[in-house]
Amino acid sequence: MADMIGDGFEEEQVSPPPFSLKNRLIGIARVSPTMAAGVLIIVAFGIMAVFAHWLMPHDPVSSYPERVLQPPSAEHWFGTDGNGMDVFSRVIYGAKFGFGIAIPAVIISVVIGIPVGLIAGYRGGFLDEALMRFFDGLRVFPSIILALAVVAATGQSLLNVVLVLGFLDSPVFARVVRSEVLALRSSVFVESARAAGNPTWRILFVHLLPNAIQGAMAQTAVRAAWAVRISATLAFLGVGIQAPTPEWGAMIRQGAEFMVTGQWWVALFPGIALIFLVFGLNLFGDGLQDLMDPRRRAVK
Repeated sequence: MADMIGDGFEEEQVSPPPFSLKNRLIGIARVSPTMAAGVLIIVAFGIMAVFAHWLMPHDPVSSYPERVLQPPSAEHWFGTDGNGMDVFSRVIYGAKFGFGIAIPAVIISVVIGIPVGLIAGYRGGFLDEALMRFFDGLRVFPSIILALAVVAATGQSLLNVVLVLGFLDSPVFARVVRSEVLALRSSVFVESARAAGNPTWRILFVHLLPNAIQGAMAQTAVRAAWAVRISATLAFLGVGIQAPTPEWGAMIRQGAEFMVTGQWWVALFPGIALIFLVFGLNLFGDGLQDLMDPRRRAVK
């Protein structure tokens, strides 16, 4: 009898509820409608980026001189640009560059900023002052001006843009983590770990990091939106990724000269795509901050 009861109880515990993406999205929407809206937008652009080759009706870099500046039609949904390239295909493919810049740039910022914030907050003293004053110096200059100067000096490749944006945004994560570590370094669990003879690296990355990283993780989506916006601005100003590469900022730059002559579609559609991706990332980041900070939810 005991075996039968035990077997029945075990079966109830082992059988997990089936995974349902719809139910997960509904759950997120109930907790944070803002985050749910951001997730939907990001997923839509993610599908565009992953399945671009199947969604594009034309090659994004193939020019057709006989089709220059054609308005939106059944064959070219978003019209064609000054080189006869299909704008719809270029907007779809441009999503690859949006995520291809934002994700690596944020990863670089996190890899640089979080260890610096941990060390500065835990050590304090001269090291803390030196590191924070250096990062303050980076933040004194407008980001776009500093990015313009560095990218112009190092070269206009995708890799250089990603590296520059990642480095320039690392102070954001460093300051968030440092503030958390300053509040935690005198906690009982840190003092206990120190008294038990744990080395500094273990205290930093095993005891402090899991408790100090939430604020930094809540910033990732917002900083990804910043990276997308700044990279598009660089391309628009002629310093970042350039045509014929289907990058939204470069497409807007090319289309701006045609706005005065009535060919509005060349710049309009990549501009709309850029706005929606940045908007979706910001919505997701705002919702993520709500989930990780109960005080924000209480205020709302």
